This record gives sequence, structure tokens and C-alpha cells, in this order.
Amino acid sequence: MLYAKVVLGLPIDGPFDYLVPADWEEKLNPGSRVRVNFRNKKEVAYVVELNNKTKIKKIKEIISAIDHFPILDEPMLLLTKRLAQYYCCSWGEAIDAALPDELRKGKTIKEEQVSSGDKTSGTGKPPLEDQLPLFVQGIDRMPVYLKETKKVLAAKRSAIILCSNIAAVERVKSIVEDSLGIETYIAFRKQPRELESWGKIRQIDHCVVVGLRSSIFSPVNNLGLIIIDQPEDQVYKQEQVPHYHAREVAFMRGQIQGAKVILGSHSLSLESFYLLQKEKMELENIPSKSAYPLIKVIDLRRLAYAERKNKPMFSKFLLDAIQAVLAEKGNVLLVVNRKGFATMVSCHNCGKSLKCPRCNINLVFHFDEDRLKCHHCNFKMPVPKICPHCNAGYIKYFGAGVEKVESELARIFPLARLGQDIVVSTGAVTNQRGANFDLIGILGIDDLLNRVDFRAAEKVFSMLTGIINLTSKKVIIQSGNSNHHCFQALIKNNPQLFLKEEFKNRKQLNFAPFRHMILLKIRGMDQEKVKAAAQDLFQRLNKIRTSSLKLLWLNPGQPPKLRGNFYYQILMRALSVEKAGHFLKLHLKAGHSSGIIVTVDVDPV
Repeated sequence: MLYAKVVLGLPIDGPFDYLVPADWEEKLNPGSRVRVNFRNKKEVAYVVELNNKTKIKKIKEIISAIDHFPILDEPMLLLTKRLAQYYCCSWGEAIDAALPDELRKGKTIKEEQVSSGDKTSGTGKPPLEDQLPLFVQGIDRMPVYLKETKKVLAAKRSAIILCSNIAAVERVKSIVEDSLGIETYIAFRKQPRELESWGKIRQIDHCVVVGLRSSIFSPVNNLGLIIIDQPEDQVYKQEQVPHYHAREVAFMRGQIQGAKVILGSHSLSLESFYLLQKEKMELENIPSKSAYPLIKVIDLRRLAYAERKNKPMFSKFLLDAIQAVLAEKGNVLLVVNRKGFATMVSCHNCGKSLKCPRCNINLVFHFDEDRLKCHHCNFKMPVPKICPHCNAGYIKYFGAGVEKVESELARIFPLARLGQDIVVSTGAVTNQRGANFDLIGILGIDDLLNRVDFRAAEKVFSMLTGIINLTSKKVIIQSGNSNHHCFQALIKNNPQLFLKEEFKNRKQLNFAPFRHMILLKIRGMDQEKVKAAAQDLFQRLNKIRTSSLKLLWLNPGQPPKLRGNFYYQILMRALSVEKAGHFLKLHLKAGHSSGIIVTVDVDPV
């Protein structure tokens, strides 16, 4: 008799033993999909092992085989297993993250549609050279990417290039095809014809794949290179379970398949800086061809009293600089950290603000659409004529978003062409290629710096470094904390100053990269039930002494309500993710409550 160990795409650890029907014994392989009866439901399951013994006395038989060939090869099975162990999810959930939606739902495919081009693409592939990860720092990173890609293609090996947005994917694909003369494939989750693209990639001996975060699981043969551009971007961290980061998965896959990993950005992350300090990563610095701009930080606390009293959106210094640039027919970029016209809409009479009914956070007024929007769940509603709480007829608008800034600029500089002479944007402007401005002004940066987030300064520094690359002339930053090491490092054009100071702060506090942060997210529809479950879990974990895990705090989520669910969070610090994961899986099972969902986010961003 033959028995199959299977895992399912459910938050339940396995594997589970099932009996293989006699007529399928020669056809079933590890990596194949089957249908099984699990808790009285027909479920798609993945075969991870076959053997002739089982400890289960009363064993169920597999209902049917979906595949008679593996859709997951040995390296991918090993990768998903490691991912599950690191990110504290089930093996089946990790496999689900690696496959197209249609395969997860059990769609039948023919073997010739996905037959692997090279059957020798398993583990143990010899590396091309020294496999220390490489960090490429600078604006013009593409030549290095092309050089390394050309090298792996010459060795008949594949490359995966990850980008942070679709526009970058299209641009990189075009550059690779024009420069190297090879057809390049785009792959990402829920793209049109996702399964067809997945099958084509799997059939080719070696190729180049360009895509978003999920492309890290592309089923390429003979993997030799993984490139992640701008790995500091939060889009590389998955919001849903499993909460994986593409950078960590790249390191895992590179180690399993003997592939080189390259990270590239305009600034180093603290994690990469840490690896460099430990000589576990190499650095290639690309000098900028443009002059470094003059950077001026306007301390809002030291403005003249009359100016400070009015709480202006723009300091007089910034307005004078804008006027001077416009007089010379130059162009200006103003960066605001919020979209919309007003970031809060409230009643003048009762003082209550208008909030999203699903997320309980302030709705943002968008002037061009004359609507209120929630930027978390995309809820929309018309602006009410009267207050829905007290029926008063005067609604006030507070806070400055992109549209409000544009409105003020149109009033102050009526002859300037918005969108041409003066461009107003969020920090996402760093994704624009080839833009060049005579003056850049940064507004509202303190809101980002003062967030309850130990990575806040690093995120601001990375964003500002990218924005500064859009000019070679002048940058004006308005802040109430002009002495912050983030600004001082930018003024002196000395990133090491920022990195060393932030590194020292993180070490003193035992934060990442010196320790792993783990966030337990407790959610449910009943606010009181969620709060009680979170408090009970915190108390139970706190009573169990373990050297591998330290509980830091229990707080409402940020935001506390999202898409109809209430959230609480427990933050922990761990020296070893593997030990902490084993501990959590063991103790989270014991306190399971109906209607309450607990997920584990390792290394939250």
C-alpha cells in the first residue's frame, strides 16, 4: 500500500496521511494536486511525500488525483516549507501563495501545458560564482542588472527581476529585450492569463521573468539570478497570510537553487547595512552623474511670531523660492504626504468628524470628485449638506492633502500652470523616471517622522533620498525638528551619518535588524469579543516564560477597525524566528475562540 502526506491551503498544520488508490500508485508524485475529504468537505490538497507506512489506523482514501505529474518541483516544495516555518503559517498556505489562482482552485491542466523544459533544475545546482548577495546603490542601476543578467543567460540559466510597480515592470522588460535580444516574460498574481504565463515560463530551459512581488515564485528552470529593485518599498511585503517579504524569500530561494541575489536602490536599508557590517553582503556604489543639490531645512518653530501664529501651509522662505524659480521659467515640485483636498471633515456645531463606517477612520475629501473617500477600503460617499450627527448645516474641512495644496498655490500664483510649472505630488513621485526640477519643497514631513513606528526615520530618509535625486539645484524641507539626524545626513550628503545613528538607536532598543519583531493580529466582527480575546492571549503568553520571545505591548490595531473587522495587536521581540514560531503555533492552538482570527506577521513593515 502507498500513502500520501498532503497539506491544504488552510490555516491548519499538516501534513495529513491519505491512502493512495492502487491504480494511481504509479502515477502520483510529490508536488501533485489531489482532492481529499477533509472535515467533511472536498478540498484541494498538495502531495508533499509518498511512503509505504503510516501511523494512522483509520485512514481515508484520496478522492481523486487532479494531476498525474508534479506542478511543484523539489526546490519549490523545499522553498514553501521553509517559508511556512519562517512566517509561521501552514505549508499549504505557503504553497497557495506560490501558485496561480486557477491551480489553487483545482483547475485541471494537461502535462504538455506545463512540462518542464529542463528536468535537472532541482536543488544542488552549482553556483556561477561567489554567492554573497550584492547591494547596488545609486540611481543608474540598470547597467549592473543587465550585465549580471547577460552573465546568467550565457550560462543557460534564468533570471527573475522584481519591480515595485507595473510601470517599472514594463520599462525593465523593454530594456532587457532591447539590450539582450531575448524574449522576457511578465508574471504576477491575478494578471490576465496568469496560468498561461505560468505554463510558458515553466516550459523554457532558461529565460528572464520580470514582475511584481509574487513573481519571486515564478517556476523558472535553472535559476541563476534574482534581482529586487527598491527592496525598501512596502509593496514587497504581503498584507495577507502568509505575510512574506519578497527579499527574504529571494534569499531562501537563492540558497536552495544556487542563485545570486542582487538588491538595488538609491539608499541602503538598515537590514542591508547590518549584513554589510557582518560581511554577509557586498556593496557596489554607483556615483551620481548629477550635482548634489543644496538642501535647506526650514525650522517651523523658529519662524517669526506673526507667521507662526497663522500656521501657514508654506513658509515665506519657500514661497519666495517658488516665486524666484517661476520668474526664471523654471519648474517646482512640492511633495505632500497625503492625497485629497482635506484629510478630515467635521461638523462646526458638534465637532464630530465624518468617518468610514467600515474602518472607523477619517474620510478624506476629494475636491475633483466632490466625494469623501476612505483610503483603506475605498468606501465613497457624497459630501453631506448637513451633519449626519446633529443636522447642523456647516461642515468644516481640516488638514492639507495634494488637492488643498494645489488650491492654495492656484490662489497665490494665479499665472502658474499647475501640473507643469508647479507639480504637487505624494512621495510616490520617486517612481517617475527622467523628471528634473529646479526646486523641490517638502511639506508635512513631521507627520511621517512622528508616527508610532520604529522604522519611521528610515522610511522618511529613503523617501527623501529618492526625491532629492529629482533635482540638482535646491531642496527646501519644512520641519519642526531641523536637527533630526535624517535631515543632517541629507544636508551633508552623508548617508553613513544617518545609518550609523539609526543603527545605534536600534541596537540600544533591541529592534530590527538586531532582533526579529513579530506582530500578532487579532481580529473579529465583535469589538468587545476581540478585545477580550486579545487580553486573554496576552496574559496567557506572558505567563509562559521563554528566552526565545519577549512580549512588548498589547494595543488596538492601526487602524483599530478595517473593512468591518476590529483589530488588536500584540508586538513581540524574538532572537530566533524558528523557535518563536514553534512556540506560537503550540500556544495559539490552545486558546482558539469562535469568530476570532489570529494571524502572525513576522518582520512587520
